[in-house]
Amino acid sequence: MTTVLITGANRGIGLELARQYVAEGAEVIACCRTPSSADALKELAAASGNRVRIMQLDVADETSIAALKGQLDDQPIDILINNAGISGLSADRIDAEGWMTTLRVNALGPMLISQALHESLKRSKEKKLVALTSIMGSTSTATGGRYAYRASKAALNNGMRGLSREWACDGILVGLLNPGWVQTEMVSGQTAYISAGECARELIRRIAELTPATSGVFQDYRGVVIRW
Repeated sequence: MTTVLITGANRGIGLELARQYVAEGAEVIACCRTPSSADALKELAAASGNRVRIMQLDVADETSIAALKGQLDDQPIDILINNAGISGLSADRIDAEGWMTTLRVNALGPMLISQALHESLKRSKEKKLVALTSIMGSTSTATGGRYAYRASKAALNNGMRGLSREWACDGILVGLLNPGWVQTEMVSGQTAYISAGECARELIRRIAELTPATSGVFQDYRGVVIRW
């Protein structure tokens, strides 16, 4: 059975990924900051036949990441999806605290989690590490505004690109996927291009198609390559 770990699995794309992987027969380790209030996730777990395990994880807290690693005890994880993120504090104003918090959640958190669960990935069959990024992390197409968010996703891209090269010797494939403009809480009710369900289906297809040739390649949910 395929084991998938998803961060930020309590809502939006993360929740949809959990639902669809469960429907495919996978075992899902669903991580979120506050499991007690993750009602939709708890409903999925109750209906899953013990194939959803909800675990507490704050991606910005190194102690929380270490606790997750300890609880998993190097359990093999076939697919690790770094989905949790924030839209960027103080979106159009540059301030130190908002910038650093955004970087810590969106860029540093996924790198620390990947490092903590490296052995779990190595021990699995599929060995796939995935980060949900954004076209806003593309330096060549950057415009003004959303400075902290753009910087955080560019840093995430760079870090994951590095892991795709360094961990290739372990057989680990790295997916850098832009989910597009999705109808989730993060877009605050704005008109988005696709639903979370459609996005999750396409992301799962891209993850299934990962090969050494596409490992570390920046692409969107349709498989279209994005300029760095």
